[in-house]
Amino acid sequence: MKKHRAEARWNKGLKEGNGEVKSGNGAVQAKYTYASRFGDSTSGTSPEELIGAAHAGCFSMFLSALMEGEKLSPEYVETKATVYLGEKDGGPLIQKIELTTEAKAGGLDNDKFQELVQKAKAGCPVSKALAAVPEITVQATLKE
Repeated sequence: MKKHRAEARWNKGLKEGNGEVKSGNGAVQAKYTYASRFGDSTSGTSPEELIGAAHAGCFSMFLSALMEGEKLSPEYVETKATVYLGEKDGGPLIQKIELTTEAKAGGLDNDKFQELVQKAKAGCPVSKALAAVPEITVQATLKE
């Protein structure tokens, strides 16, 4: 079983504090604050942005693998994620994730592409880990 590590540190109280997250190998390192998570600040990241990045990355790789399984050669799969953080029962809750993906692969028709997109949505490990999110949607475009 492959292990992946990450760490986070939060300093001080919730609204005036600040923190940093980083991947175990140091490739990703970012600061975050209350304002970057719940407010309008763009000077840091948020756990939700990182979840979105992980979901987009996993989905893209999984969709590419499904295409290869159909003997297709994907040129690229690009996915963007929008993670909606709302409130339920007085606390924050990820209420929705929208994935928007675009791919190019020779010999792939749109019907087959949409079928593979739905399989990737259901099968990628991050999608499975996010099963508690009430709504996950995918809008997919096949480029020629």
